[in-house]
Amino acid sequence: MKFFQLINVTGRLLVVTQANTFLKVPRERIGVLIGPNGSIKKHIEKALSVKLEIESETGGVTITSVKNGENPSLLFKAKDVVTAIGKGFSPELAFRLIRDEEAFLDVIDLRTIFGRSESDIRRVKGRIIGMDGRTRRIIEELTETNVSVYGHTISLIGDIEQIQAAKEAIQMLIRGSLHSTVYRFLHRKRRELKKRKLELWEKPKEK
Repeated sequence: MKFFQLINVTGRLLVVTQANTFLKVPRERIGVLIGPNGSIKKHIEKALSVKLEIESETGGVTITSVKNGENPSLLFKAKDVVTAIGKGFSPELAFRLIRDEEAFLDVIDLRTIFGRSESDIRRVKGRIIGMDGRTRRIIEELTETNVSVYGHTISLIGDIEQIQAAKEAIQMLIRGSLHSTVYRFLHRKRRELKKRKLELWEKPKEK
């Protein structure tokens, strides 16, 4: 990911590092990534100190750090934000990755489970979305994650515990569990997460 450039300055050799990464997003999501008058692209660049070079025809996106590797984590964060938009999240939901230091992106590729079987992928996506989006909405509400069902992927944004709970529910649906069973599991997980947060809140700070 990092490239090193040697520059001769007044007889001395300096090493300048420039970090970048490349990914591809669906072409139909390029307009969303750029935003009206380039507003979304500019926001990502400003918030994460990167430069985005977007190839509209191919969907290729090169992300380059503009601070010469000063904070490499920002480059990875920018890649996650771009990936999230490419996976169907609205920019506002993808920006949770910028606002919340604990949030990260997790992607489940249904092709690793069902291969190229479009019928199985379509069936499972339908189970995860549910009637009028009900199942996805319940998963989001009870785990406090954001869920995107797009193409052959299921993508999640949240903290580690939230994503673990949401992934387990999604895996249950993939395995064929009844929706009612999954909902009971989610309600139980919701209580556990709330209890854990309360315990952390009440825990006395160490002096």
